[in-house]
Amino acid sequence: MINAVLVFNNNGQPRLTKFYTQLDTSVQQRLISEIFTLVSARPASSCNFLPLPPLLASSSSSSTSNEHNDAPSLVTYGHYATLYFILISTSTESPLALLDFIRVFVEALDKLFENVCELDLIFNFETLHAVLGEMIVGGVVVETSLDKIVEGVRAQGRVMKRPVNESRPGLAQGIWAGR
Repeated sequence: MINAVLVFNNNGQPRLTKFYTQLDTSVQQRLISEIFTLVSARPASSCNFLPLPPLLASSSSSSTSNEHNDAPSLVTYGHYATLYFILISTSTESPLALLDFIRVFVEALDKLFENVCELDLIFNFETLHAVLGEMIVGGVVVETSLDKIVEGVRAQGRVMKRPVNESRPGLAQGIWAGR
């Protein structure tokens, strides 16, 4: 299970923070800061996997329903241009599958924005969330096909842009027609 998806720029400013497990806001803020510090300090030649920082590990071990398979334990990240894409997950997730997930996430954004940059994520945050929503539901990866993800997000955009009073062929005009 994926517990959180984080996107930072090189200066440590969060561009996306999506938690799929409930944490106190203060713990989230400290975790965000701690994870960025750990990830940004690593050399480019290092692997893209880290053990979970003690902050979250200790907060999850104190919960009453702590099962070893559901406890967050791994940080996986990818660094693309000026952005860090970071996943916090349980030990049941494959680290290589998570790296592939990050790659597909970045490629989907690149297809939708045609050469994505940090400003695209800032000014079009709803598209960023839509892509993530197509890929993850409740912390579970549900889609990794690049074409299906992009088409799903584009379909959401078409629905949002359709006028409210738009008529469809074969339907009566207006909500009260036919009464």
